[in-house]
Amino acid sequence: MIKDEQINCLDAVAGVCLRCFVLAFCLLLFSFVLYLLAADWAYSIHSSWFKISRLHFDLMYYCWMAFIKIVSFLFFLIPYIAIKLILRKKQ
Repeated sequence: MIKDEQINCLDAVAGVCLRCFVLAFCLLLFSFVLYLLAADWAYSIHSSWFKISRLHFDLMYYCWMAFIKIVSFLFFLIPYIAIKLILRKKQ
């Protein structure tokens, strides 16, 4: 590829990474608000399906939110920053 094409491609990938990070953050925020507003309702549904205590339900929910946060930072934000640093170095 030509240099300009490489820069355009990296810029497009950086844009995709940023949008994915924002969407993952919105999912995290939605999960948190859902937990604040409807934790008892969600627990009643899940406890009717599975034999689960409230403590284990809370733990699984917090692990889910931690998973979203780790994945969004690891796969979207860090590559975005790395690509932007590479593009700044080339210019």
